[in-house]
Amino acid sequence: MKPYDLTRFHGITIAMYGCYDSEGRISPQAVKRLARTYADAGVKGLYIGGSSGEGMLQSVEERKQVLEAVMEEIRGELTVIVHVGAAATRDGIELAVHAEQCGADAVSAVPAIYYRLSEASVEAHWQAIIDSTELPFIIYHIPQTTGFQLTSALLSRMAKQDKVIGVKISADSVFELQQFKAAGGDSFLVLNGPDEQYVAGRSMGADGGIGGTYGVMPELFLHLERCFADNRLADARRWQYRINEIIGELLSFPSLYGACKAILKQRGLHIGEPRLPLLPVGEKDLERIAELELKIARYTALAREEAGTGASGGRR
Repeated sequence: MKPYDLTRFHGITIAMYGCYDSEGRISPQAVKRLARTYADAGVKGLYIGGSSGEGMLQSVEERKQVLEAVMEEIRGELTVIVHVGAAATRDGIELAVHAEQCGADAVSAVPAIYYRLSEASVEAHWQAIIDSTELPFIIYHIPQTTGFQLTSALLSRMAKQDKVIGVKISADSVFELQQFKAAGGDSFLVLNGPDEQYVAGRSMGADGGIGGTYGVMPELFLHLERCFADNRLADARRWQYRINEIIGELLSFPSLYGACKAILKQRGLHIGEPRLPLLPVGEKDLERIAELELKIARYTALAREEAGTGASGGRR
């Protein structure tokens, strides 16, 4: 058994978006507004500085600034996991130490990027970050962007440490998710990464999920999780289909994160444009964004209605 309350990491954790002002600088005010919005929505936690947060497009000091703003706004209300992955191990260590000083609940990291690293190099990189703090550590496995394939053997070795509490798996295969759950054991967290297969991940043993599209439809994912937890699997599948309609449309834009930010802007949440090379939504696509926001609003109203009545979702 791990010496931590792992239930804090169960359920819906939003991978928070990068927040900028009109000049492209970090906006602590926008960070706080967005964090407050998610806390009020009722999600379990926030994942800071990951892919959705554009952490790899920010300097170490900017990433610290983001976390400080988050903690000022929602300290003690939500579980906060800080992604500290970086190209240089020393930067990852600096970010991990800062996360501990700020009162974060855990740190997480991808393998060091750019160089094609051996398994031993990745293990040493992660171990240096783990050893730098007393915080629990969550491996972040996203091979389609890092080029590194985490093996069950490496995961098993690392999972023997008390501080290594889980893995966020954003690989496409739920078979891989199940294999990691088996390798880590019952007291090892597995967190689903692909939003479009949340139900599949939970069915194969995931304890919850961390996702970027959760940020534009938190109530839909919360309702989906309630359906699954209540063993209403037909309803859960129906809501996954509805969510996937939205995800499919979000992916039709030049940049997923640009589309998500444009949706939030429709709601009066101005968090700036994504940083290049991630593209914003162009003028010609704003009508499609407005239509997509209306669809999300309709499904959100339906989810609230179902949650209020305890009714099943009926036919799509």
